[in-house]
Amino acid sequence: MQTSAHSIYVVEDDENIREIVIYALKSAGYQANGYETGEEFLKAISAGLPSLVLLDIMLPQNDGLEILKKLRSMSKTKKLPIIMLTAKDSEYDKVKGLDMGADDYITKPFGVMELIARVSAVLRRGAEEISEIIEANAITIDHKRREVRAEDAVVNLTFKEYELLHYLMINAGIVLSRDKIMEAVWGYDFEGETRTVDVHIKTLRQKLGKSGKFIKTVRNVGYKFGD
Repeated sequence: MQTSAHSIYVVEDDENIREIVIYALKSAGYQANGYETGEEFLKAISAGLPSLVLLDIMLPQNDGLEILKKLRSMSKTKKLPIIMLTAKDSEYDKVKGLDMGADDYITKPFGVMELIARVSAVLRRGAEEISEIIEANAITIDHKRREVRAEDAVVNLTFKEYELLHYLMINAGIVLSRDKIMEAVWGYDFEGETRTVDVHIKTLRQKLGKSGKFIKTVRNVGYKFGD
């Protein structure tokens, strides 16, 4: 398989899991490097940034959430795509990781095909963000014209409804917490409650008609766009 330009760093203290993940990524055409500790990983990114990071929550010394917080506080890694790996199955841990800036999470044990699909989805987001035309599930966004069509009919959206739909579609397949949506669409200084997101989602679904079903509710977390 042709080698991808994308480089992925895997931060996982379990050697068996780390090697399996690296092998799967390389088999899918990605470049991949593994790190046992957060210290090794942070030293590596000081020399150069990867395209994406798979970051385990349960690490010796500095845990994954502490490392995530550090990465999001630095300007050069603020927008670095990060997927959390966790053996924890509680909604709290998932929401906490998303709220702190993770792009997605995968709960162990996970299948290789799921892993590759999640990685591809997060990497694809970056490419779609610069695209003027976004099409998925019978919905088309012409970002230059700020025009939305569903089932080939023009949909009249308010400014925030448009921004919300655009944000969901460029992150297609990725679970987004309400707080993350609030931050991206309404901004840091918005003093409203996350209930605002729910109200706008409801209206957006109604305006999109049949295509509104592709905005999925993820119980106790938030929303995602896609099949």
